[in-house]
Amino acid sequence: MQADPPAPEWRLAIHGGAGVIKRGSMTPEREAEFIAGLTEALEAGAAVLREGGSAVDAVQAAVIPMENNPIFNAGKGAV
Repeated sequence: MQADPPAPEWRLAIHGGAGVIKRGSMTPEREAEFIAGLTEALEAGAAVLREGGSAVDAVQAAVIPMENNPIFNAGKGAV
């Protein structure tokens, strides 16, 4: 049995928007879109941190995919 890899020394948290979206009012496809967008943002920021980048660079890397994704209503991709 293989041991789990050690946890990174850093943490990254993101927030996909304000307000409340009741899960029951969302289709499974729409929920998957939100999860995919959040995952993309986390992976972008985590990649920077794994390579020893700064916290500021990691935040910028995480925010860019969210700004470019219209479901998050932020920045360039805002609806």
